[in-house]
Amino acid sequence: MKPYRVILYYCYSPIEDTETYRDEHHLFCVQNNLLGRIIIAAEGLNGTVSGTPEDCQAYMDYVRSDERFKHVAFKVEEHDSIAFQKLHVRVKDEIVNSDLPVDPLKQTGKHLEPAEFKALLNDPDVVLVDMRSDYEHEVGKFKGAITFDMHNLRELPEHVNEIAHLKDKKIVTYCTGGIKCEKASAYLIDQGFQDVYQLHGGIIRYGLEEGGENFDGKCYVFDNRITVDVNKVNPTVISKCHICGTPSDRMVNCANAACNEHVPICEQCGWEMEGACSETCKAVPDKRIYDGTGYYVSKSNHYQPIQGLKSQKRNLIKMKLAQRASSVD
Repeated sequence: MKPYRVILYYCYSPIEDTETYRDEHHLFCVQNNLLGRIIIAAEGLNGTVSGTPEDCQAYMDYVRSDERFKHVAFKVEEHDSIAFQKLHVRVKDEIVNSDLPVDPLKQTGKHLEPAEFKALLNDPDVVLVDMRSDYEHEVGKFKGAITFDMHNLRELPEHVNEIAHLKDKKIVTYCTGGIKCEKASAYLIDQGFQDVYQLHGGIIRYGLEEGGENFDGKCYVFDNRITVDVNKVNPTVISKCHICGTPSDRMVNCANAACNEHVPICEQCGWEMEGACSETCKAVPDKRIYDGTGYYVSKSNHYQPIQGLKSQKRNLIKMKLAQRASSVD
């Protein structure tokens, strides 16, 4: 058993006072030694958090102790170290950027549990549609899945006509943890697709519960692991080194911050190119220092834990946390 955990989750549930909840939520993470990225919006929560098993369990108990989030489904993975170097808890307009005119609380595709999804993989009437970004499905995707050349979910309306001829099929969408599919599947229904499903819990949960069969390559994740293994049954490598073309599933963010392309680069080329994706980027004098991982901690001047909280407000939040902890006990 590995000494740390990474937990991934989302929940669509209305939050009225996002700023206050952000402060409370952030302080809890600080008090419990948790690092990660958490997004709070009027529509709900989305986060990936890392820490010890005990601290992660405390966090899950804390989230579920709130009536609004008592049904949150957490994906829990073991890891050799904490998967983040910072903590960010931010208020945004959406918990996943999409700009799609849909509300998953009113309409979304039918949820398929991992076992149900696996049972449908050989159905000739089923079409798998990957709702992730191009650099994500470049390094890993389900066999036979349709992918779009899009960089984020906001571009989905530009590509939906690529599958318009499949409206009589069973459309099954999937993504990393399930959150993108809540809105993507709703949008497909809005566009006239009749039989729309989504993999509940995404690729990560499918790998944890069903062994990841028929997922080729690795799954791109948004922490310092960069990619994770999913398929324990019939794994394969589908991506090639961006520099030399040899098979490689080492994803690297280009060391040139102005470029920041996400591309597979083998270990040898990574060192030779100093983490850059091209000779042009390699020649940039102020590029980031490559340490062999291709993961860089972003500099941020956003809200920081504790800072900006007046003592009175901080004490009030601490009191709320204590009251909620006692109610859990």
